[in-house]
Amino acid sequence: MVARVGAVTRFGSQRALGVVATRRGRWLAVTEPGVEGNRAVWVDARAGGLRYSRTALELDVDLSDRTLTVRRGRTVVRRTTVGVGAPDSPTPTGRFDVTDKLDGATFSPTYGCCILALSAVQPNLPRGWAGGDRIAIHGTRSPSDFGQAVSAGCIHARDSDLRWLMRSVPLGTPVVIRP
Repeated sequence: MVARVGAVTRFGSQRALGVVATRRGRWLAVTEPGVEGNRAVWVDARAGGLRYSRTALELDVDLSDRTLTVRRGRTVVRRTTVGVGAPDSPTPTGRFDVTDKLDGATFSPTYGCCILALSAVQPNLPRGWAGGDRIAIHGTRSPSDFGQAVSAGCIHARDSDLRWLMRSVPLGTPVVIRP
């Protein structure tokens, strides 16, 4: 056993695990921020205590294009330019999921209106950084961030796009971050 997780995240959201792979119909590879190295861990689907639902949407972050695309199947629902991790604290790549939807003002005006916390963890924190190691999609005080590599690894989006994401994206929605 690598970790034991409860029904609620550390931010108080109902826990939703994003499945990134399956094996033999019984084992589910899921992402969980408490696991070192942003690696997937295997959960026994037959162990009980799990409820299943599918999300129609997927978020795709392209770091080289600095875009966030929302897809329903192969159909693009929304696309926006975002800020991404700076060269010394790049945004981690891989398959993750949305774990929490939070009010940005509760944490700091720096985060804008809204925060979509992801199951990704930043392994390359900037020197002196005190803001935690979780990766999120959140707002910014600096509109010049969009299209730039300037963050500590998070994805910076416009408040209008964040409000739409908060309304449209359920917990557990897959997030693919590509180089």
